[in-house]
Amino acid sequence: MMTRSMLVVSILTLAVACGGRGSTESEAYAPGLGEIMSLQQMRHAKLYFAGQAENWDLAAYELDEIGEGFDDVLKYHPTHKDSPVAPKDAIPRIVNEPLRQVKAAVESKDSAAFAPAYDALTAACNSCHEATNFGFNIVQTPTVNSYPNQQFRKGKKE
Repeated sequence: MMTRSMLVVSILTLAVACGGRGSTESEAYAPGLGEIMSLQQMRHAKLYFAGQAENWDLAAYELDEIGEGFDDVLKYHPTHKDSPVAPKDAIPRIVNEPLRQVKAAVESKDSAAFAPAYDALTAACNSCHEATNFGFNIVQTPTVNSYPNQQFRKGKKE
């Protein structure tokens, strides 16, 4: 059975593959902020499950992808509509330090440090949303694995 988040990821993948938003060959595709942030949400969840499973290679990969996603926000959406704080200002100020803390825990393969660093990253996401008038979008630690087709434990297939 396909979960809602799996459906969203599938639709986003198709939109990107098809050029999204009806772009023509002469028009470069630029992902919307919502598209980028939906992928960030997926990566945030996968980072959690990788860290819980102590699959540090996968956690490092997801963390790198999160960094690239934030780079895309800064590139394509340095400002956004009526946000009182521009994403180009909010992300470095609010998110970079918690990302660094998670990276340090992952690089040192420290399960005890991973949990509070991940919680700090989650709190930073919510602070950033508040600062940019997206406080209605509340991020939390996942409670169920929305990716039953992915093994998070490192090693042979289950």
